[in-house]
Amino acid sequence: MKLLDHTRDSLVAYITAQCAAVVPDGRDAAFRAAVEAHIDEALERMHRCINACAPWRPDEFNVLQSSQHTIFLYFLANTIWKRSGDTAAATRLFLMNKAFNGIDLFYEIAMPEVFYIGHSVGIVLAKATYGNFLVLYQGATVGRHKDQIPTIGERVVLYPHTAVVGRAVVEDDCVISQGTRVINKHVPKGSTVFAGETAGELTFRPRPDDLLQEYFRP
Repeated sequence: MKLLDHTRDSLVAYITAQCAAVVPDGRDAAFRAAVEAHIDEALERMHRCINACAPWRPDEFNVLQSSQHTIFLYFLANTIWKRSGDTAAATRLFLMNKAFNGIDLFYEIAMPEVFYIGHSVGIVLAKATYGNFLVLYQGATVGRHKDQIPTIGERVVLYPHTAVVGRAVVEDDCVISQGTRVINKHVPKGSTVFAGETAGELTFRPRPDDLLQEYFRP
């Protein structure tokens, strides 16, 4: 994968400098060592994601493209934590993602291999079951309630300011329309869901067949 305006080494230095700006605690060397050890796997994960997402040029990673930057910081934090158990570096990357991109996405959360972010600002993602080919827009929230954790299937789109909370189940091939809250509800496969006339109720229509062509390559 081509790194636009970067080499592997300069990308390590760039991420380290970003961390020093957000968390100026003088632990740059330890952070850099963690990044250096795990950046190749994180870039491999990023490569698969970029090549699956239709709006992005295949085989090119642009760290100045904010949605790509958002996803890469998560992949790097998650990889470091899974492979080494290093929570210090992973936490710093989590804080960087909050500071730069306005997203709350903890490194322990198991995101899918391929997901697309339209705009990251205000996205909050709790521990849940996330299916592959997920689309997220600004203000989207996935939240647990005590031990109740949402389940989101594959090829699901969460438009701006949506919420999937509690024991909600969203099956495959669904769209949560803008501003709709799915709280402890079930969304059947292939649905576009809207807020109902009564508070807390939902209405359903078929999802457009060609919607995901906008987001993902065949």
